[in-house]
Amino acid sequence: MNKPMTAPASHDDKKPLRRDMLIAAACGAFVALMVGAAYASVPLYSWFCKTTGFGGTTQVASQAPDQVLGRELTIRFDSNVGPGLPWKFKPERNEIKVRIGEVATVHYKVVNQAAREIMGVASYNVSPPQVGSYFAKINCFCFTDQRLKAGETRELAVVFYVDPEIAKDRDQDDLNTITLSYTFFRQRDSAQPVAEAPGTDKSKL
Repeated sequence: MNKPMTAPASHDDKKPLRRDMLIAAACGAFVALMVGAAYASVPLYSWFCKTTGFGGTTQVASQAPDQVLGRELTIRFDSNVGPGLPWKFKPERNEIKVRIGEVATVHYKVVNQAAREIMGVASYNVSPPQVGSYFAKINCFCFTDQRLKAGETRELAVVFYVDPEIAKDRDQDDLNTITLSYTFFRQRDSAQPVAEAPGTDKSKL
């Protein structure tokens, strides 16, 4: 008994398979592009915030402004600790008054209450958010990771001023108070340099 012969696949039969492979390849390329864009968006967003002050992101300055105005503002200080970080963290003063353009230095204290060394990093912003582009830091503990030994207490400084350009912004004519807020988060150890603890104060908060 003769077996029925199978006809070879026609050129038309291969078209759906080729189309499916092209669609799968396009989907894979799209997913890879979206993942890459997601990673790239983090530094781009950070750059945008630092440049524009968006979301209350403060500015970084290398020197003091060349003028100090008579107008005075109240600067309040807020401190927070993220989940999973056994640190105490608070400002030495809750608020100060500064003139626009005047350089001020404020200290915070942080205590590692854990029985092991832990590294943390501080995020920051100001409120109201629209003044972020006028609030400039010359030096800040938030610029570097902070590594604290078990039970260690450290004094942390921030040096800042409010840019005199704010006086030209008519939307800020009624501004009286700015709140500078920090939140410490736990940071995994890395090969990057971290801040040391010169002149560590061993007293408790």
